[in-house]
Amino acid sequence: MGEGGCGGRVRSWRRAGWRLVVVALCALAAGCSSPGTAPPLGRGAGFDPMQLMKTDLNRVAETHQQHIFASLRRLADKLYKRNPREWRKSGADSAEAAISRIFDEKHRWRFAELGYRRDLEALRVALHPEYRGDRVQALVVGLGSMVQSAFGDREDFFLLDDLEPQHLYNAARNVETAAWKLSASRDAGGELLLLSNELGEIANLSFEREFGRIIGLLDALSEVVEEETERTVTRVVQSLTTAVFLPVY
Repeated sequence: MGEGGCGGRVRSWRRAGWRLVVVALCALAAGCSSPGTAPPLGRGAGFDPMQLMKTDLNRVAETHQQHIFASLRRLADKLYKRNPREWRKSGADSAEAAISRIFDEKHRWRFAELGYRRDLEALRVALHPEYRGDRVQALVVGLGSMVQSAFGDREDFFLLDDLEPQHLYNAARNVETAAWKLSASRDAGGELLLLSNELGEIANLSFEREFGRIIGLLDALSEVVEEETERTVTRVVQSLTTAVFLPVY
């Protein structure tokens, strides 16, 4: 056999070997992560060898995800401040403790109080007039787990990880729908299920800005992934008054 044939085979074996190394490292990284919890904003200082396994798109996805969950945490804080009765329903000692339970504990977004529902099922519970539990918890758990599902239930992204732009786009539309329902849904007595934006002499539109930030981040990432993967996203036009939640996985 000629040198060209042997050399080609050796190069092929080397490429295959490197692919196996990449797969093994990515699997190890995935095993060390904790899907289903809120990713922290910012990473530790110093060089992390696993950064060598990331593309620019991986880093963009992680940054967007972290900022989305920072917004969700601020949203939970604002909602508890306007609706203090809600955190008391959960048995927490304070609003801060209730928020910490949602974002800091390892629960994979499943809470006994919600019948272990997450994603869109938890959102529907949160917006149901007859629900008697902590409605802020239900809403934020529903939003957080729904967004996390759109990210493939991952906190870290590596070379072989794949994002679906349609799921990110759908998640953005679901946040829009949830925000509208939050501002319009009332109980049998005609009272809002949760107080949020307030109009008057001194308007409080901070909730709207936080929802808008989340929607903008999801839409921007969806467009980036769509361009990078050359997958076409189907845009959906819905009336907010009749809008339904869209699948994210």
